[in-house]
Amino acid sequence: MIPRPLNEAARLHALRAYQLLDTQADADFDLLTELAAELCGVPYSFVSLVDADRVWYKSSYGAKAVQTPRDEDYCSWAILEEQELLIPDLLSDARTATLPNTVQGGQFRMYNGVNLTTSDGFQVGVLCVLDTKAHALTERQLSLLRRLARQVISLMELRRMDRELKETLATVSRLANEDDLTGLKNRRAWMEEAQQQLQLAKRLKTPLSVLVLDIDHFKKVNDAHGHPAGDAVLRGIGQLLSMCLRVTDIPGRLGGEEFAVLAPGTDAKGALQIAETLRNAIAQERIEDAGLTLQVTASIGIASMPAGLPDVDLDDLMRAADQALYSAKRNGRNCVVASDSVLRAATLA
Repeated sequence: MIPRPLNEAARLHALRAYQLLDTQADADFDLLTELAAELCGVPYSFVSLVDADRVWYKSSYGAKAVQTPRDEDYCSWAILEEQELLIPDLLSDARTATLPNTVQGGQFRMYNGVNLTTSDGFQVGVLCVLDTKAHALTERQLSLLRRLARQVISLMELRRMDRELKETLATVSRLANEDDLTGLKNRRAWMEEAQQQLQLAKRLKTPLSVLVLDIDHFKKVNDAHGHPAGDAVLRGIGQLLSMCLRVTDIPGRLGGEEFAVLAPGTDAKGALQIAETLRNAIAQERIEDAGLTLQVTASIGIASMPAGLPDVDLDDLMRAADQALYSAKRNGRNCVVASDSVLRAATLA
């Protein structure tokens, strides 16, 4: 068994932070391996990453190798060196003379590997060149191989920074557009989406409906059980909206205990069906939190824009849906009311 570095656990952690293992081929890495082989005048070159039990090749030139057991690979010896491992004749070195790639068919006789060393000093892999005949590289070739190895680790760092930047941007976008308690779109993001969908509905001359939902007597939940229980209810309603709605429907949390659903391509009759489904689902839902079983109901107001009505804007729809919601509350709550104000506007137009 080939010895492991004393800092093996930390080294593996550093390697996996690059998230390169088992990734697709990369033309930039392939260019560097090709250059290494050409400049060193050898038929084979690899960018290898030394994992726990295998050596995995991010790039290979001259062979279609994917990985090798760690205890059978020359690179496992290379990472034990401070900078590089130079073996002009693999058969004459006790470390490599009996390895399968040396003795089976005499495939490899020369190995030169320069470690891929991170800025923290961890040898995570090797840029290596191999040949089927024994010989030493010139000082010029070794110098170029070392410089190429620095380019490989720089490319690895670049790929890592690019990935981390994308992840950061995705997080920022999520935080800017997502309600952190329910995971639904926040008010700003939902209103922007609603505006876009409304303009699309006008162009396509298709109907569109808005549902505004308010949890009944929500303050009593907070007063009786505390704000954590109230948060549990809000999360539960958010999950319910995500599960009960159609793929095309767009739920959001407008603030407090008020939610909204945008239903593209849906007329007043269809919106009423969606609203009743939601109302019933909420009334039947049991939300568990810290040993409590919480049950709430919701009032829902609906406003719909018929197909082919170009003069209605989002404020019209939201105002009409809010008025319908207030009517639902006045009617005793836990009910659905559909506004006809937008429909009357269509008739007058």
